[in-house]
Amino acid sequence: MTVMTTTLTPLALPPRDSFGTRLVRVLRTDWLATAGLAIVLLVVVFAFFGHWIAPFPEQGSGQTNVDTRNLAPSLSHLFGTDQLGRDMLSRVIMGAQPALSIAIAVVGLAAIIGVPLGAIAGYRGGRIDDLLMRITEVFQAFPPLLLAMVMVALLGPSLLNAGIALAICWWPWYARLVRAEARSLRERPYVEAARAIGVPMWRILPRHILRNCLTPIIVQATVDVGAIVLAAGSLAFLGLGAQPPSPDWGLMVAEGRGQLFTAWWISTFPGLAIFLTVLGFNVIGDALRDLIDPRMVKR
Repeated sequence: MTVMTTTLTPLALPPRDSFGTRLVRVLRTDWLATAGLAIVLLVVVFAFFGHWIAPFPEQGSGQTNVDTRNLAPSLSHLFGTDQLGRDMLSRVIMGAQPALSIAIAVVGLAAIIGVPLGAIAGYRGGRIDDLLMRITEVFQAFPPLLLAMVMVALLGPSLLNAGIALAICWWPWYARLVRAEARSLRERPYVEAARAIGVPMWRILPRHILRNCLTPIIVQATVDVGAIVLAAGSLAFLGLGAQPPSPDWGLMVAEGRGQLFTAWWISTFPGLAIFLTVLGFNVIGDALRDLIDPRMVKR
């Protein structure tokens, strides 16, 4: 009697596309992501090389010229000039550096404060979680911009103090984001196995918890860069951020608001710079979520 045996061959799963392949696919199919990337790259180039790109760098830094006051946009001054004769194109280009600098500094400081606190709260739970979350709720009970205004008013108006105030107002969002991820990760088998063999918490958190929280942190940080550019510009508009003659976009909008109907270009072009920068970073944040989160990959 012959016994027939059948060998089952496991199904071969198609290899997942690399990050570079997915990036090229997104840039080819999503024109909005491509436009957002172009805007972000342009802002970065202006931030690093604005002094060499600006047609009148000395005016961008604050030098005045009373003979060219309130000139409308023309071939010699593409964005016109302001009430002190300074070239608006040069000031808009050089304004990218303080805007991007404060945004990256605030995001970095907020993440340094919020990410470890959120990871500890989510991993440990119990009273530590309750205590840390109550602290974050105290900060989140106030609108971030309003709380930042109060802090800057106490510290004194300056770009540095505005950055410190925004970082203090921004860290609770990172704490809550990481805490939610850590609560779901602490029950995973590999985390329980590490805990069972006696691996200390200070090794589990960076190797097993924070490493798996990088995707939402990166996406949130990218979106927050645009939001902080807007918040810092709002503080400067109110006189609580960058001070004259700094080429700050929010400050330029404030300086031209009194001449909005006679010299519209003084406020319009810095306002457009803020708008496009915020839009670019928000679009890039959405595209990054699709690229680096395996659950969002579309085959």
